[in-house]
Amino acid sequence: MPLLEVIVCSVADAVEAERGGAGRLEVVRDLHQGGLTPSLELVREIKLATELPVRVMLRESPSYRTNGPDEVDRLCRAAEAFASLDVDGFVLGFLNGGEVDVELSQRVLACAPHARATFHHAFENANDRLRAIREVKRLAQVDRILSHGGTEQLTSRVQRLAEYEHAGAPELTILAGGGIDAKAIMEIKRATRIREFHVGRAARLNFQVDGGVQASLVSDLVQKVLSTHDCCQN
Repeated sequence: MPLLEVIVCSVADAVEAERGGAGRLEVVRDLHQGGLTPSLELVREIKLATELPVRVMLRESPSYRTNGPDEVDRLCRAAEAFASLDVDGFVLGFLNGGEVDVELSQRVLACAPHARATFHHAFENANDRLRAIREVKRLAQVDRILSHGGTEQLTSRVQRLAEYEHAGAPELTILAGGGIDAKAIMEIKRATRIREFHVGRAARLNFQVDGGVQASLVSDLVQKVLSTHDCCQN
């Protein structure tokens, strides 16, 4: 089913996203750094304030690598704690030398064996993204990969997302996100089978990272996600 996932950093963001019709939340802190692990209390409050599925960022530093055993331990403890809140899943991604760090990913996910996960934008930094998709498929708990399809013009990004969708199916859903706006949503829908979209700034006041999520902006994006106008299945 078509779905819009909205990044939220506060209870107010989460409530606005739900009011606008979002289908899922990604909870983070420090969006300026691409999103880091939020507090347990924030996730608990969001779970109480909304009824939407929640995926929680597991990322202790801006890098896509970990900075030693202490950081890995923090990630594992966070996974256990968030799982106790019955979250929908996690958002994570680890690389080692430009390759998906399967071992580390499995170690963190094993701390919450019933949780699902999205492999985030670390994917974009992999040496070979099609090989990265094959590696992510080894992670049984991961059911989605977040991707913006690159930094070129929209046509090229859409074509690449279509390639990722084909390579990921049927085990992995491609979640299109990263600079995604209403125009991009419509173009991706026309040219691919991708029907899940992830937004941050596009749902925020003045398109700013530090602007609050606005229900009206979320609603406009949801209408594009759900629209069947000029939309076809390839």
